[in-house]
Amino acid sequence: MQQNNGLDKNQLISFMLFSALMLGAMFYFQSREEAKAPAPVEQTASTQGAAPTMGPQASNSGASPVKVAKLENNELRLEFSSLGGQISRVELPGYKAYNQAQDEANLPLYLIDNGSASYGFEFKDRAGRLIRTKDLNFQPTVQGNTLTMTTQVQGATIQFIYTLLDKYTVDFKVRTSGLGQVSSSSAADFKWDYKVRAVEKGRSQEQTHSEFSYAFDNYSSYDYDGRTGMDETEETLNWIGVKQQFFSSIIESKTGFVGSKGNQEIVEEGEYLKTLNYSGQVAMSANELNQDFSWYFLPLDLKLLKSFDKNFDEILPLGWSFIGTMNRWFFMPLYNWISSWGITAGWAIFLLTIIVKLILSPIMFKQHKLSAMMRVIRPEIDEVNEKYKDADAMKRQQATMEVYRKAGVNQMAGCLPALLQIPIFYALFRFFPNFIDLRGESFWFAKDLTAYDDLIKLPFHIPFLGEHLSVFAIACTAAILIYTMLTAGNIQQPTAPGMPNMKVLMYIFPITFLFFLNTSASGLSWYYFVSNAINIVIILVIKYLILDEKKIHAQIQANKAQPKKEGKFQKRMREMMEQAQKQQALQQEQLKKTQGKKK
Repeated sequence: MQQNNGLDKNQLISFMLFSALMLGAMFYFQSREEAKAPAPVEQTASTQGAAPTMGPQASNSGASPVKVAKLENNELRLEFSSLGGQISRVELPGYKAYNQAQDEANLPLYLIDNGSASYGFEFKDRAGRLIRTKDLNFQPTVQGNTLTMTTQVQGATIQFIYTLLDKYTVDFKVRTSGLGQVSSSSAADFKWDYKVRAVEKGRSQEQTHSEFSYAFDNYSSYDYDGRTGMDETEETLNWIGVKQQFFSSIIESKTGFVGSKGNQEIVEEGEYLKTLNYSGQVAMSANELNQDFSWYFLPLDLKLLKSFDKNFDEILPLGWSFIGTMNRWFFMPLYNWISSWGITAGWAIFLLTIIVKLILSPIMFKQHKLSAMMRVIRPEIDEVNEKYKDADAMKRQQATMEVYRKAGVNQMAGCLPALLQIPIFYALFRFFPNFIDLRGESFWFAKDLTAYDDLIKLPFHIPFLGEHLSVFAIACTAAILIYTMLTAGNIQQPTAPGMPNMKVLMYIFPITFLFFLNTSASGLSWYYFVSNAINIVIILVIKYLILDEKKIHAQIQANKAQPKKEGKFQKRMREMMEQAQKQQALQQEQLKKTQGKKK
């Protein structure tokens, strides 16, 4: 099962550099039918019982007049066009879209508007001519929360019946009569063209999260496609959707779509982010197109998505395997529990960070104790390096490991906390920009914790940074630099010629992190600022109040005096080094013999 990688180009480059540096440092030491009415009308209905209203609507470039019908409830406000009998506007009144001009989320949130999406069915008549429902004019009739669109084509009747339901759902039935006399097709093509409207603050982040998503194998399997082309001709899709960062438009077929293909293109600027085009087929029985569908225009709220039992919850890119499980069963419930206390989102993240730190505190304490012990034996390590500076690297490493063994220092114990931080980082990287409960939540100078803060605006563009500097990202970078300064003394510098200075690499890492965080969710930067600030406090407390380096030195000396049982890992490493030394000696001996024969 795949998941959206969630990275834009700049973040991807920064993240690759960040991962390479982190892993390197750790182990070195992501047609038209005329209308019957003479004048255009507008029809409106509400599921709450409002009476239909009529009004004029502009004609379609001098052609048959276009009528607009409306259905509305507390969750959706929909408009339907008589041209094509299709949904022409979708508004979610419970949410607002970002207004770039005012730097506020105060605009109506339209998933579809001004012709940004169109759909319809296509089939051929018996003369081989293509009939497209997008081109036909329908007559709308509203009754309660149901809208019926009716049209005639070559004597056949086509009806689109829409019923607005709860939970952001629109029941969509297609009924035909007499179509078998017009068409000989056994299947109809369904075409859906969709332009993703920009409704969030971070354009590149929202653009990256916009893609096809779909389920198959009777709703049990899910996949997505953020690439240029989509080809699922071998599968029967239960539903196909266009996913955005926090919302999705989905159409479900009760019999399934076959022969599915699609393509998408990035739009570099303007009100649209991407254009997506989908084509699939639905069956026609006895040459009639009688099919049941459902439209869903959903906020990507995990609880809501799971309530449908159609694998919609997989649309939310929380991460694969263990990463997604950590978000679903730990970070989301923990945040919801904290926020139920009535505190703001920023302080909820602050408390969440502290709780995570408390859970990891036993392991972190061992790591900091190990750092103190390594600082104490640093002079002995330097002495070994000096003693074996002219020897081969393997002998020098073997002697160094012997010092650690006698002192009772397990170097691998320091890797465990770092390894634990990797899945936590990935989980949080998915959590903050995709958790809809944080959408629009402000904290200090960050107006939306799911997007970057841009308090510092730049008059020019900096590659990989953009035209702003995130204050939270800068604060986080500064905290990581201070933490690095406090721990860099424990880094062993390779003595072999040409090897990079590990301490320099450790200082480069925080700078790389700035490029990565500057366009990321400000909630993520705030979390890691708090996390690293706590790390700094812990180091200072342990160094000056808890651990006595003189006592540690005395303990190490006592460890040396006692016979030391060799651990399995140390034994394996020693045996590998001894075997490598034997192999090296054998190769040198064979080389000498070969050279002697040549002479």
